[in-house]
Amino acid sequence: MSALPTPPPPRPPSNIPATEDRIREAAEIFKALADPVRLRLYLAIRAAWPGDVCVCDLPDQEVSQATVSHHLRKLRESGLVTAARKGTWVHYCAVRDTEIDAISIIR
Repeated sequence: MSALPTPPPPRPPSNIPATEDRIREAAEIFKALADPVRLRLYLAIRAAWPGDVCVCDLPDQEVSQATVSHHLRKLRESGLVTAARKGTWVHYCAVRDTEIDAISIIR
């Protein structure tokens, strides 16, 4: 197993007030990560960063394949991950700093 990449240093708080659009965007990210299955899937995908992970290599979530697909779709819709088809499999990649940007909005 490879080591996790070193996270970037914390950003200084912004003096720019958060706009309603940015607050809504952050809320969508927090909603996406609030589900335990989605959070575990996201953490597994993020652990492969800057690479990607095949859906077949994601850890077993003890839920149906349809449920895993639903959660992966929610992660894509929230902008936390991207997906690319490679042959018959879909590979997922974390979008770097998305959740950090969401947290910086509320600071």
